[in-house]
Amino acid sequence: MTQRGRPLYPAAGPDSYPLAAPAPAASAAQVFTPAGTSPVPATGPGRAAGTRRLWDWGMVRSLRDDLSRLMAPEHAAYKEKHKREMPAEDAEQLGWNHIYDLVARWAADFAAVRQVSPTPDDESTLAQAVFNAQFAHGRLQPYLDDPGVENILINGCDEVWIDYADRPNQFVDPVAESDEELVEFLQMLGRRHGAGERSLSKHKPTLALRLSDTSRLQAMIEVTPRPYVVVRKQRIRDVTLEKLAETGTIDHSLLHFLKAAMAARKNIMISGTQGVGKTTMLIALSREIDAQERVGTLEAEYELFLHEIGHLKQVVPMEAREGNGERVDGREVGEIDLADLIAPSLRMMLRRMIVGEVRSREIVPMLQAMSAGEGGSLCTIHVKKADAVFSRIAQLCIQHGGGMTQELAYLTSGMALDFIVHIHMDDQSERGGRKQRYVSQVLEVTGEFSELSGAPSTNKIFAPRPGDLRAVPTGTHPACLDELMEVGFDPNWLTSHTGVGSWPSAERRGVA
Repeated sequence: MTQRGRPLYPAAGPDSYPLAAPAPAASAAQVFTPAGTSPVPATGPGRAAGTRRLWDWGMVRSLRDDLSRLMAPEHAAYKEKHKREMPAEDAEQLGWNHIYDLVARWAADFAAVRQVSPTPDDESTLAQAVFNAQFAHGRLQPYLDDPGVENILINGCDEVWIDYADRPNQFVDPVAESDEELVEFLQMLGRRHGAGERSLSKHKPTLALRLSDTSRLQAMIEVTPRPYVVVRKQRIRDVTLEKLAETGTIDHSLLHFLKAAMAARKNIMISGTQGVGKTTMLIALSREIDAQERVGTLEAEYELFLHEIGHLKQVVPMEAREGNGERVDGREVGEIDLADLIAPSLRMMLRRMIVGEVRSREIVPMLQAMSAGEGGSLCTIHVKKADAVFSRIAQLCIQHGGGMTQELAYLTSGMALDFIVHIHMDDQSERGGRKQRYVSQVLEVTGEFSELSGAPSTNKIFAPRPGDLRAVPTGTHPACLDELMEVGFDPNWLTSHTGVGSWPSAERRGVA
């Protein structure tokens, strides 16, 4: 069976996807396209500089509309017979069959009118573009398929930037012919969302969802002068602490420490700014959970996918749901946020709870659940500095309301958390380097409180080495060292590498 996104003909490399803006119509080499449209330039393998593909995005839209009309009665017949919607794989296979015929018909018409036969590359890229428009993510698909892409930043249909892992950001070609077409595309993605329809309109000007490749999309219209979209790719799904050590996120002393903290069922909060790798660390830590444990995940949009990775045998994945736009008592009808999910999740016989990101009123029930549970739960939080974590927690708790004060927020977080793991990103891509993500601090929450500020007191177990922000042991033993030793931790990892860690020398010099 044809898989999602597989080329119809042999691939011609990344340039098989014609992502250039429409060029002025050719004169001598006029092509067979709808009125008012232009051919798309091509620079792919096997093409001389300056040659053009023999189709444009108007043709893609036309063939996609033909495809939709052909498939509509077949979808209806399937639903009437089987009393359910056609499975996605069956629909895609059926779509490919029609795409073969539609592209072949286009090629024959083109050859008859222009006395020039389209090349296999013309037919292949046109077929793939039609498939992407109907079943995948349109002109975004090549970037989603590129493993080097980290983020797609869209500031209107024709101002698109690609954020790469190992080179400077790149300004690329439009992803739609107009802002209106871009909005229609986003609305289509919202309707396609797996957890129920998510809308984008004047009344609901923001859209947050996961794409089928697990990327996260956030879009805004109406409150911005043009449609603004950010797509954040989840580049690593099945990561381990060992892999993080190999890539320079942690060293081996920290690897053994984190393994012991998970085995000893310590509650860990992962902090850092946007895009530094908090979710990746969360996935790596979850791999240390015994496969037989029953675990619950709570997310605004699925990112962890622990229920699909396969390590854990019993995962209860929970995802928030948007309302339908109508507001009653200050909330949208049908809305279910993370705070709503935490209380019922406690009745699901979960031994650990993993919250993808705390950013609103779920902070209070989550911390309460952490302090009352068996331990070993995980969450992430956006904050610039590790020392500011408790101020951020207090801010979110006070926003929660319900009589929450700063003092009570400090007390709740001090009782709930055992460790804070702070991640930092050193972005050298603009200077020809790479983006380096690494843990810079690990703080132990001691259970005591500062007499001056009232905030929970912490011990710095790992801290930045002078001149190198990577975390290294400080020589301080955590108060729970005996518990860590009971699960096999060797305290020599904290003393024999004090101040230097076990980073390879090249990495300590920042040449990772």
